[in-house]
Amino acid sequence: MTITGKTMAEELAHVPDQPRADQDVIMPIEKAIYAQGHLAILKGNLSTEGCVAKITGLKNPVITGPARVFDDEPSAMAAILADKINAGDVLVLRYLGPRGAPGMPEMLSPTSALIGKGLGESVGLITDGRFSGGTWGMVVGHVAPEAVVGGTIALVKEGDSITIDAHKLLIQLNVSDDELERRRKAWTPPPPKYTRGVLAKFAKLASSASRGAVTD
Repeated sequence: MTITGKTMAEELAHVPDQPRADQDVIMPIEKAIYAQGHLAILKGNLSTEGCVAKITGLKNPVITGPARVFDDEPSAMAAILADKINAGDVLVLRYLGPRGAPGMPEMLSPTSALIGKGLGESVGLITDGRFSGGTWGMVVGHVAPEAVVGGTIALVKEGDSITIDAHKLLIQLNVSDDELERRRKAWTPPPPKYTRGVLAKFAKLASSASRGAVTD
């Protein structure tokens, strides 16, 4: 059901399967502008439920580099603006998921800062938060499971090797299973940022981003 009171199927019933031939705005499938879509769903040990990479316009959506780990957005912004991020780094912004933030804020500021520093094509960024339509670069959001529930992104340490490969649809923390298990046993969840009110309730009830962060 949509806001008009009709279902999506009813709303689209009059729309033809192919775009009109007398226009060149919406291209037919056989003349698609790109061979693939602008998003890639990646999976691997760093995101077993999947995450979303935005690959539009990237010359090479593949990177393997050392992790630069930040547990909040302000510390990541400070590092970028202070020129402490280098080409080849993979930034990890975590505890920003549906339950961790709470609310899954967009990471437009850090990605914009990277573009401003000329690092858009040479730095990767992964987060359990999200991105807006204005984001560009080798960025991966919606990493699930998120950090606050003990997802692998919570176990990443500074300097770990991370691979993002949109060709292979892979996101991988290049650390042995045994080491990850040791880290998992030593990990403890951070205290909740809110203990009462709407945000506390949402943080307690929200599902994984892979399921839409729904609360029911």
